Amino acid sequence: MKIVAGLGCIDDYITLVKAGADEVFCGYVPYEWNKKYGNLFPLNRREVLYYNIQISSFEDMKILRKMVDVYKVPVSITFNYLYYLEEQYEMIAKIIKDLIHIGFNDFIIADIALILYLKENNIKCSIHLSGECAELNSLSIDFFNKLNLSRYIFHRKNSIEDMKSCISNNTVKNLEYEAFILNERCHYTGAFCNSLHCDEMIHLCKIPYYLSKVSKDIDNFKEVDRKLETYYKELDEKENEEFYLKNEYDIENEDETEDLYILGGTGCGLCSLKRLKESGVTHLKVVGRGNSINNMEKDVQNLKKAINMLDNIKDNKVYKESVKDKLFNGKCSGECYYF
Repeated sequence: MKIVAGLGCIDDYITLVKAGADEVFCGYVPYEWNKKYGNLFPLNRREVLYYNIQISSFEDMKILRKMVDVYKVPVSITFNYLYYLEEQYEMIAKIIKDLIHIGFNDFIIADIALILYLKENNIKCSIHLSGECAELNSLSIDFFNKLNLSRYIFHRKNSIEDMKSCISNNTVKNLEYEAFILNERCHYTGAFCNSLHCDEMIHLCKIPYYLSKVSKDIDNFKEVDRKLETYYKELDEKENEEFYLKNEYDIENEDETEDLYILGGTGCGLCSLKRLKESGVTHLKVVGRGNSINNMEKDVQNLKKAINMLDNIKDNKVYKESVKDKLFNGKCSGECYYF
């Protein structure tokens, strides 16, 4: 099983490679796109400019390509938005052709119309179907097979049983299959989420929610308001606490900040690695664009350790216990991707 790690800045590429990443993925949004369309028409569902979550310079992409030539760890580029305006396809096609020209060939795409546009215009490249497209079952896989894809990326809400069924029933063989393994567990399915991930507003997936029955007799909106008040109060307290921690300790000293890192703190599937492998999953996604590179480095290293344990432990129950004992050190987040 191969590790696919998210990249937010070209400076982090070498760190991820040395940590053990077999592949890297990144977003690329050129200035021309931002100037014309801004945040309301995102290129890859990451409308963030305030911190390193995507690459915005073609010169940086050229440098990244040179790094790939040296370290031999490939980079795929995301075009994750669910749909684009008709006028945008020509511009996107030019961006992709420019990237192909300097040596990139793997693209993560969610919009089926964009895939068809590339084929109709004879733009040859390797396409990974984004998890944002939401491959739900073997019937959807049969449909997507017509697009001549090289990899399916399963979305966050696929169970291991769903993935196993999709893979085993697929008549097209020798394809790659990728599943989420660490970070950014979300209560939404990407294909049905139209929220923005931008600097100006809190991400919708970060806002707390309250599930209850709505009726004329019961007013649950007061409870929702109460929970929101509590959430923002706790958020302020957490930010204040982190501010004082960073001033009290040297943030660059790994030994002193070890307690700040929690493996799989926002989403984890390490205990299910054996089941994922048995289901036919070939690649494991470590979400990390915008994440701390120190945390990403530890994530990749720990995932590498978990993969290395697979061959030595045959029993799934024993494997899960070994992962908990050797990797989590009693700090399991409980944010499980798979049950």
